[in-house]
Amino acid sequence: MMFKKPIIVFEGIECSGKSYHINQVAKFLDKKKINYFKFREPGGSINSEKIRKLILNDNYSFNKNTDLLLYLAARSENINELKKHINKKIILIDRFIDSTIAYQHYGMDIDLKIINQINQYLLRDIKVNFTFLNIVNKKNMFLRLKKRKKINKYDKFNYNFYSRVQNGFLKLASRNKKLYQIIDSNLEVNTNLKIIIDKIDTLIK
Repeated sequence: MMFKKPIIVFEGIECSGKSYHINQVAKFLDKKKINYFKFREPGGSINSEKIRKLILNDNYSFNKNTDLLLYLAARSENINELKKHINKKIILIDRFIDSTIAYQHYGMDIDLKIINQINQYLLRDIKVNFTFLNIVNKKNMFLRLKKRKKINKYDKFNYNFYSRVQNGFLKLASRNKKLYQIIDSNLEVNTNLKIIIDKIDTLIK
């Protein structure tokens, strides 16, 4: 399976290693002098970063529906920027559609139809080509959380919530296994990095 300029997403719950891995892939592409566009969700564009600050601010306590709409508003702000790079550069995204479904549907029990309808309206024909799903066990997740210098309100849920979210991610991955690579981030970092870089090499050849 090869793509000239794929959209590659890194997903997973807190402390699963997705942000570390996406940054390492960016360094790999830099060395190869391969053009790419990298962003995170929520965030990425100027306005989306403003919305991110709202969502993650401990001083605000939005209900779950407002939270969902803020995440989707942040995505809406990214779409035009994303379209500029499609088919021109490899696109690397730290969280995307699956995160909305895993957190807001599986984690918070919001109607999946609503999430899918708004995503379809926003994304139109934009499709993810491949996803690295990073998983982590309870022990390692909390050990890593303790080491974080900055934590936000999404770092403070109980483990039952994170477990529902991670299981949600796994359900999404199980529906189209060819388009997902599950990365067990309980393993040694360099082992996983080799798996990911080898797969990236295959995807972009």
